[in-house]
Amino acid sequence: MAQIKLGFAPTRRSIFSAPDAIKYRGLTAARLRELGIDFVDIDDINAEGLLYDENDRLKIVEKFKAAKIDGLFLPHCNFGTEYECARLAKDLRVPVLLWGPLDERPEPNGVRLRDTQCGLFATGKVLRRFQVPFTYLTNCRLEDPAFERGLRDFLAVCNVVKTFKNIRILQIGPRPYDFWSTMCNEGELLERFNVQLAPVPLPELTAEVKKAIAEGAEVQATMAYCREKMEVKVTDAQLENIAGLAVAMERLIRKYHCNAAAIQCWNALQSELGIMPCAANALLNDKGIPVVCETDIHGAITALLVEAAANDDTRSFFADWTIRHPDIPNGELLQHCGPWPLSVAGCKPCITYPLAFDFPGALTAEAKHGGLTLARFDGDNGEYSLLLGNAKGVDGPKGMGTYLWVEVENIKRLEAKIVEGPYIHHCVGIHKDVVPVLYEACKYMGIKPDLYDPIEEQVKAYLRGE
Repeated sequence: MAQIKLGFAPTRRSIFSAPDAIKYRGLTAARLRELGIDFVDIDDINAEGLLYDENDRLKIVEKFKAAKIDGLFLPHCNFGTEYECARLAKDLRVPVLLWGPLDERPEPNGVRLRDTQCGLFATGKVLRRFQVPFTYLTNCRLEDPAFERGLRDFLAVCNVVKTFKNIRILQIGPRPYDFWSTMCNEGELLERFNVQLAPVPLPELTAEVKKAIAEGAEVQATMAYCREKMEVKVTDAQLENIAGLAVAMERLIRKYHCNAAAIQCWNALQSELGIMPCAANALLNDKGIPVVCETDIHGAITALLVEAAANDDTRSFFADWTIRHPDIPNGELLQHCGPWPLSVAGCKPCITYPLAFDFPGALTAEAKHGGLTLARFDGDNGEYSLLLGNAKGVDGPKGMGTYLWVEVENIKRLEAKIVEGPYIHHCVGIHKDVVPVLYEACKYMGIKPDLYDPIEEQVKAYLRGE
């Protein structure tokens, strides 16, 4: 699980109970520690450890920036000082979580100590005036399940945003000539989102493969791992090239400080190495280093976002939408030549020949069934969005490569979304429901969430803690 660091800036307003605000600052901090959440407090800024003064706010900005926080948590321990919250959030430019503890019953004489809910209304409005996107965690008690769930979802949102702000993709070769659909606007991705590409030519990759094979140890260890975890139906020489390719790609990813790769998987590579790269891709994908096919840069971005949303060791898989299910009206085949992570497989994978190619080096395995999120980041004509939705794995005819038959709510609606764009025949799947996290993260990334089923109200209800 990624370690996400929150800036903890509890706030109060002077006309409400300061002692009660201090009490709830302490209770909230204790609850965060109990949940194992990493945070930076402001107890050293003033005696109360609360945000309400401009001079203190300036010190908090410096402290949080120095600590490199990934998100800002603004608990309203009484009404709160809305403009100080908005100024702090504006300066820090990280995801913001707005929350306050549920107010108690008024005193017998009618006195109310905190008016937290009223303060949340005020701060939400001022954050909008400051054009600061924020996440709202419903007004609830610290012990309520909604509190823990909302915090953990917000940490996942922070992880997605942190990942998105630091994407660098190793582009191994140009896109295959026939794949006009996978072209991307490199300059626009950099200018708008700071997505960086590190292009390397195929000869640099093949030279690194030969070097890795000559050195021996790492390649031999990878071959032994393949024999242990997979059914191997290729020759020892071919397996050596597969292992050498996996080692070489990981080395280049490290060399150029990338966090994913997109490879021109055919046809030039086959004349150099005599293999398909799918199984090598699968080995890296299983390590949490997304490697996607056909130089699909947008696909690599999608894989990074989806895995960041899971915020654990659940691996994603890069797939083609291919054909309708012959028996299930809303069924569809997700398939690719064989690059899916081993941990996704529902059986022991086999290294063999893929569908439609005469070279070995692809996995064959049906993926596990169960609930899924399917996603696709894409754009054209200057507009970018994230296609999102759910599916479930179902039984279907035997396939080749790595594959999974899935069922969605309405395949015709989904099909039209993909055809009409800006999407293509590629998507990323993961065995976890991360739709709400990705939906919420879009507001911080500056892209449009595009739900392929009409579930927006359900997603919003979940995020509200319902």
